[in-house]
Amino acid sequence: MITPPALQTKSVIKTYQSDSGTINAVDSVNLTVNAGEFVALVGPSGSGKTTMLSILAALLKPTSGEVLLDGIDQSGLSEPQRVKLRREKIGFTFQANNLVPFLSARENVELMLKLNGRLDKEGKDRSVELLTRLGLGDRMKNLPSQLSGGQQQRVAIARALIHNPSLVLADEPTASLDTERAFQVVETFANLIHEQKRAGIMVTHDLRMCEFVDRVLQMRDGKLIAEYSGADQISNFMANTRH
Repeated sequence: MITPPALQTKSVIKTYQSDSGTINAVDSVNLTVNAGEFVALVGPSGSGKTTMLSILAALLKPTSGEVLLDGIDQSGLSEPQRVKLRREKIGFTFQANNLVPFLSARENVELMLKLNGRLDKEGKDRSVELLTRLGLGDRMKNLPSQLSGGQQQRVAIARALIHNPSLVLADEPTASLDTERAFQVVETFANLIHEQKRAGIMVTHDLRMCEFVDRVLQMRDGKLIAEYSGADQISNFMANTRH
């Protein structure tokens, strides 16, 4: 029996109206991501990456097309149903960490479990494990204001993974990190996605981070224009794009 992909989009389009006419921010995008697969979405500014990520996160409705997560077409859901889907099946971290300022690092991570009514001993133990793996074992009681930008980003990553979502989305997760920590965080992120069989998509401008993904999807002008899979193809893409 063939296992269906965790995430699939069919001819997804997102248009906006401007004084100069219709703008296709996302233009007929078809993609699939399997459970346990980590994919990078790359392209220049304005290529549609962030809009696409917002659609996948059920934060933005497409103008047309289907977005199926575990076989459920999220584009046809009501807003309360979309909220439930985000809470239960999607983990995401964007460039703005959006941490709650009066909660500790651990409390921020456990907030997703509390919202879902799942804050039990197992969940609490898992939050400690995730924060420790992300190098924050000694910062769990600190407030966001007592953490560096990079540490805040790692808290956001732990929060995105804590409730065992089917889909994990990250928009520039290494934007606030130095090079050494960026590699450590993305490698850990990739390992967790592979181990836990989550579908993961990362938007990044830092092509060095593509070293840790299974596939690279390249966007331009709202379209997916190329796909690279396997270590050799990805390495060649990284080398050729840098020059």
